[in-house]
Amino acid sequence: MLNEKLPKVVTALPGPNAKAILDRRAEALPDGMKATFPVVIENGEGALLEDVDGNYFLDWIGGVGVLNIGYTHPEVVEAVKAQSDKYFHAMMAAITHEGYIALCEKLNAIVPVAGDQHKSMLVNCGAEAIENAVKIAKGHTGRPNVIVFSGAFHGRTSLTMEMTADKKYAVGMGPFPEGIYRAEFPNVYRKLAGMTDEEAIAHSIQSIKDVFYEGTPAKSVAAIVVEPIQGEGGFVPAPIEWAKQLRKICDEEGIMLIADEVQCGFGRSGHLFASEYWKDAGCAPDILACAKSIGAGLPLGAVISSKEIMDSVPPATIGGTFCGNAVACAAALKVIEVMERDDLPGRAKVIGDKIASALTELQKDIPQIGDVRGLGSMLGIEFVKDPETKEPFPELTSAVIKESLANGLLVEPAGRYGNVIRFLAPLVMTDEQLEAGLNILIDAIKKEVK
Repeated sequence: MLNEKLPKVVTALPGPNAKAILDRRAEALPDGMKATFPVVIENGEGALLEDVDGNYFLDWIGGVGVLNIGYTHPEVVEAVKAQSDKYFHAMMAAITHEGYIALCEKLNAIVPVAGDQHKSMLVNCGAEAIENAVKIAKGHTGRPNVIVFSGAFHGRTSLTMEMTADKKYAVGMGPFPEGIYRAEFPNVYRKLAGMTDEEAIAHSIQSIKDVFYEGTPAKSVAAIVVEPIQGEGGFVPAPIEWAKQLRKICDEEGIMLIADEVQCGFGRSGHLFASEYWKDAGCAPDILACAKSIGAGLPLGAVISSKEIMDSVPPATIGGTFCGNAVACAAALKVIEVMERDDLPGRAKVIGDKIASALTELQKDIPQIGDVRGLGSMLGIEFVKDPETKEPFPELTSAVIKESLANGLLVEPAGRYGNVIRFLAPLVMTDEQLEAGLNILIDAIKKEVK
């Protein structure tokens, strides 16, 4: 079976069949959507894909966090087929389909947000989830402004491009919505020289207070939006002590705390949601937005909050035609069932522990590995030219990615400087695949460092 095979590259990349399709892509698609990798998928199962030339790739990108449950999970496939035999779609603003309700009931029960009773709404993707989370916060508070952070990525709509820190995603796209202000995320690895971790956290908290003084009064802020583990920003976990202080500020100022779990949600952090760590520390968010792996590859996202907050939103301001598509809901219900039954968050911890242990050991001999960090299997490895200066080393990162690809392992970069390799492997990969992928990666690092 394909899901048990190991990576194997038998052609030059791209192979002849892939090249022909990629040539068609170049003619049919905008240049702004160029493919990162010369790979054209034919089949996918579990954590492995077969391309159109018979090469096998171990996919540690997973649709950029979409495939936590893997390609074509058989139970999800059956759930989708069963729903498709009944109907594809019913628009919830007009008539009701039960799958939407069942999924919201499940999310309301399992998502770690503040409040005793929860309500959910469904959307089509991560950017829509963030847009609607912000609208809900504005509707509840009656306030206009939002605070986000350095290193943040929230999407490519007009609002979420402005919320996103890296402006390469926004070239030529302005003007943008007003009322977005930016504070400093506590990346303790890249703290100012001489600072302790505690001082770095305090510095970040002060930057929020500075926004209140220099940018917008706190009473005008509807929400503070943050990724519990930054994705595009370099797989940087928010320190728990910082989250506790952030929660305190929000409580004191009447601000909604929104957790963006689009990339870190659904098992990868070692919990079903990374905000579980926050809830355990007494600082659960008010609103949680998720997407990506909720639908196993079908377009779906969700926003969950307390009944009080959700019911305060003005009528007709949230929703949409395809939001909560019936087939996607069927997939999501099965995804959650499998994740809970098979303890995929626990599997994420096993995968993460093995990868982190191996890379930390390698770090002793290769100082260009500046940092190994993350939660569960949502790990990042940051490459630097010098461990003292921490000068970014994106050239090494690119070389390691290219060498890994040549040997059948797909990994991709992240971070402000493009010097972080991030791990988004499906949580269903076998022990043999984990071992094979890790060996490919380690060999690539050793080869490219020399």
